[in-house]
Parts: sequence; structure tokens; C-alpha cells
Amino acid sequence: MKSKELSVDLRDRIVSRHKSGEGYRTTSAALKVPMSTLASIIRKWKKFKTPRTLPRAGRPSKLSDQGRRALVREVTKNPMVTLSELQRSSAERGEPSRRTTISAAIYQSGLYGRVARRKPLLSKRHMAAHLEFAKRHLKDSQTMRNKILWSDETKIELFGVNARRHVWRKPGTAHHQASTIPTVKHVKYGGGSVMVWGCFAASGPGRLAVIDGTMNSTVYQKILKENVRPSVRQLKLKRSWVLQQDNDPKHTSKSTSEWLKKNKMKTLEWPSQSPDLNPIEMLWHDLKKALHARKPSNKAELQQFCKDEWAKIPPERRKRLIASYRKRLIAVIAAKGGPTSY
Repeated sequence: MKSKELSVDLRDRIVSRHKSGEGYRTTSAALKVPMSTLASIIRKWKKFKTPRTLPRAGRPSKLSDQGRRALVREVTKNPMVTLSELQRSSAERGEPSRRTTISAAIYQSGLYGRVARRKPLLSKRHMAAHLEFAKRHLKDSQTMRNKILWSDETKIELFGVNARRHVWRKPGTAHHQASTIPTVKHVKYGGGSVMVWGCFAASGPGRLAVIDGTMNSTVYQKILKENVRPSVRQLKLKRSWVLQQDNDPKHTSKSTSEWLKKNKMKTLEWPSQSPDLNPIEMLWHDLKKALHARKPSNKAELQQFCKDEWAKIPPERRKRLIASYRKRLIAVIAAKGGPTSY
């Protein structure tokens, strides 16, 4: 239940006592007004030059202050709570439960409904490794970075995209852990999609391989055999080139490790769950965007379009992405190993 507003006369007396230098505690005791109410009236007087109630922009909210605070606590504790769930909890407290009323109350507190970003699921161990890697490689020269052959696999959908999830958050917190959807890198692929492996360096895009069937260590080694060295020659990388790959179990299996050693392919040690450090992730984004515009109607077209668009990557785009690697390392350090905007 809302409290009754103070009379104009009482508000004027509060301001008068404040002007005379009287403290809040003394005024509160003399006028029998809570100190929090006193502070509110003084703030209004300082801001608007009057203690009187100002005309409201619209009708007063039916939601009580207590109900409003309860909603804010709920979305702060669980940013991915849905409006339907908030409606139910508000109704259980005997408060208004209209969606517009609840949304307006949350917006007024500085929290806004946004699509949650998908970010790697990071444990404390992942974050520590992430941070240590960034600090160790921050001082690497650009010449060293130009010798890296970046590689990765991705799933490309024939139709549609993964379902989106909304989150309540404040501006500037899109990449905070509580506002993102945790993802893991290594999943099974199937349905109306294809899986591709690709690589690139500062000097250009390497080969793109479409993967048929289930990918395991043997298939991965075959991809490396058929695509890595031809890409190195095509991109004119020097002898000290190094292959970057993530920590997918197929990449780090005993048989793959032995194969890499036997074929004298040096790899860049890589922290788990770190796609935000790999510039190739943005090339996947560009590729999927281009494919969406071309609208392939079947998997055969999808595979051909993948190869066509991969070969069209502009040189300036590649250079910007390689240049962004240092910024990615700095962002990881600033986030103390946590999720970044990349």
C-alpha cells in the first residue's frame, strides 16, 4: 500500500529548516518524518527548485515500489528470466501482472531486454589459461603473427539459424558472463547443414574443405594432409610458419599429435574455449552472411557457394583481422580471462 503524500506546508517547513542549516536527524525528530523521506524532498528541491509534487507525464503506475524492487531483484538475480515468469511471480505477490507494466518498471530501472550473445562456457581454469596466454603473446611481433596459419571448422546451416534467447541487461554489459549464453565448441553436425574446415593467413585465404560424414581424428588428419601444406605454399609462408588449431579432441588426440610430429607441423599452443582469440571466427561470420544472401536451395549448392565465397575474401579484410589479434589479447587481459566483445 502506498503511503500518503506529505502536505505542501510540511514540505515547505522541511526545506526551510534545511536552509537554516539544521541536520536531517534533528528535522526528522521534530517533524516526525522519516529521514529517507526528508532526503528525497531535499533532493527534489535542489533539482527542481520546489518541494511540491510536479505534474506527472502519465497516470501513476499501479505497481508498488515494493513490487518494482522485487522485479528488479528477480531480473538481476536471473537475467534470462522471461516476461511470462515475471508475470506469474508478480501475480503471486498480488501486484499487477500486465506485460507492459512489468516491462516499463524494469526499463525504468535501467535494465533492457536484449538478445543474449553466445559466448564460450568458461570455467575458472579456462579463464586463467586464457589470461596467461594473452599476457605471454601480447609482445609477439607482427612478423611472427604473419607466420600463423589460422584454422578452424564450422557448421553452416542450409536453412535458418539457431534459436535466440533474450536477456535483461544494462547498456554496455552485452558481453558480461551473466548476459551471455554459454557455448561449447565441439558438437555433432547433421541435418540441413554442412561442416567445413578452412584456414587463412595474413597473405590470403588458404584451402576450404567440405567434410563428408562424421569427423574423427583420422578424417582430420586427412584434411591436414590434403590442405595444410598446399595452403602454406599458396600463401608463401616462410619455413618458420606455425599452425593454429583449437583444442577439439580430434585435434589433440594421441594419433593426431603423433601425425603432426611425424609430418613436422609445428602448432601454436592454444587455450581451451578461446574462439574470441581466433580471427578466423569473423571470416566464418562473413561467409555465413554471404551464403544467406545467395540462398542456396540444397546441400550441393551450399557446398559450392562456400568455396566460391571463401575465395572472394577481400585482402583488406584479412589484414584488419590479423591486426585485430593484438586487440583481442588486450581485451582478454582487460576481462581477466573472461568473455570479450570479440
